Amino acid sequence: MLNATPFLRLYAKYRLNQLSNSKPTDLQERELLSLVNRAKDTKFGREHDFRSITSIKDYQSRVPLRKYEDFWEEYWKESYPRTANLTWPGQTPYFAVSSGTSSGTTKYIPCTKEIIRSNTKAGLDLLCYHLQAHRESKIFGGKSFILGGSTELKGEASGIFSGDLSGISVRALPWWAKQRYFPPEELALLSDWEEKINILARESLKQDIRMISGVPSWLLIFLDKLVELKPEAGRDLNALFPNLELLVHGGVSFEPYREQFMSTLGNSLEKTREVYPASEGFIAIADQGYGDGLRLILDNGIFFEFVPLEELDSNEPTRHSVADIELDVNYAVVMTTCAGLWSYVIGDTVRFVSKEPPRLLITGRTSYYLSAFGEHLIAEEIEDAVTYAARECNFTLQDYSVGAEFPKGEGELGGHLFILEGLEEPSSIDREKLSQLIDKRLCQRNEDYEAHRADGYGLRPPSIHLVAEGSFSAWMKKRGKLGGQNKVPRIITKEELWEDLKDFTHFIPPAN
Repeated sequence: MLNATPFLRLYAKYRLNQLSNSKPTDLQERELLSLVNRAKDTKFGREHDFRSITSIKDYQSRVPLRKYEDFWEEYWKESYPRTANLTWPGQTPYFAVSSGTSSGTTKYIPCTKEIIRSNTKAGLDLLCYHLQAHRESKIFGGKSFILGGSTELKGEASGIFSGDLSGISVRALPWWAKQRYFPPEELALLSDWEEKINILARESLKQDIRMISGVPSWLLIFLDKLVELKPEAGRDLNALFPNLELLVHGGVSFEPYREQFMSTLGNSLEKTREVYPASEGFIAIADQGYGDGLRLILDNGIFFEFVPLEELDSNEPTRHSVADIELDVNYAVVMTTCAGLWSYVIGDTVRFVSKEPPRLLITGRTSYYLSAFGEHLIAEEIEDAVTYAARECNFTLQDYSVGAEFPKGEGELGGHLFILEGLEEPSSIDREKLSQLIDKRLCQRNEDYEAHRADGYGLRPPSIHLVAEGSFSAWMKKRGKLGGQNKVPRIITKEELWEDLKDFTHFIPPAN
């Protein structure tokens, strides 16, 4: 394969110079006004008087914050999948299917040709930063391996498709990228994860892989399969893929997996780079070292606003642009995009660690959320599953908490531990049945969870820890949180708090 890296290096020189000579505030205002001008004759543009908008202040005074449910009910639901000229000019050709909203199992995020080009440009920015740090790079001398979901798309109407964002991205790849992409379409289409990962592992070892990209938990499972096929290489990614230059990760926090990846990359994270893609658009990329924050993409068809989390549900929340963000404040992310999303609250929270240029860390979600492995479970789905299982098992549920349990050894799978308290003696309850029912219900409610649990290959079944009556009250009392407005946390993502609960309840004796 022709090494096209020299051509990429020329683009990188131009692009990095462009970024270094641009002011974040100017870039963002220009992006917003361009978006407003493009959409001024859409239904949304007419209703919000886009023709009179000449500044960020004008825009914010006319366009309120909205969530997915608002756009769906007000603009898309009635005519879906035909949404031409409603919130963006022309017909939207793709809808990215995303699970885990509070209103139901699935949401359909518009994916226009413009946002696809925006995502492609962001991918090139990633490579530009890589070349800046690795002058000797030959990354376009081989193939880039994207470990994603099935690329099969569902036809919603003539010329309109829905499916996983990775599938949309593959279909829309420019010609020059398709030559350097792995896996080929016939493998990327596979929906059976166990079959797919077996085939991909075998076939990838025959390729000259220069870059691998995926969710950390999936990547580790894939690595285990590679080791089975090539045991002499051990868990050394450099031995498995001698020309590997870059490991791209995103989707979930990398920190729980950091040590495991260190051991596969020669005790160095130099080859790793984090990205922050969302179904709504590409947000940020690590342009420096691990832990230094992700650089916000400012000139890519997206205008960003940031609302202090505590103000998000207020009548008049403060809406910051990059001109007036502050460091170390937990902000809800709001996006206006070239896919027809306008001041759209995506549900993520971030904290800025740099203002010039803006760099951020992802801090979580705007609501209770469990996604240690990319499963995207919200509190309502978990509560429904636990309540359903308890009812079916004649278990009088009193309190519960759930948290993630990360794999501790090679070949292990991560999963969820449910700590449940009821009125019955714990020894009298069928834990296996509780686990099966919770698992079944979560699969019914959430497509991402179902995909991770397919054949038990990406996520182990729920673990059940039954504790005696009064255990949670005793724990809350020990923490000084008993009574009043204090509530038992249902989803626990803070490691210290989770370990404290497990240690405490372990020593609570059974009820007499």
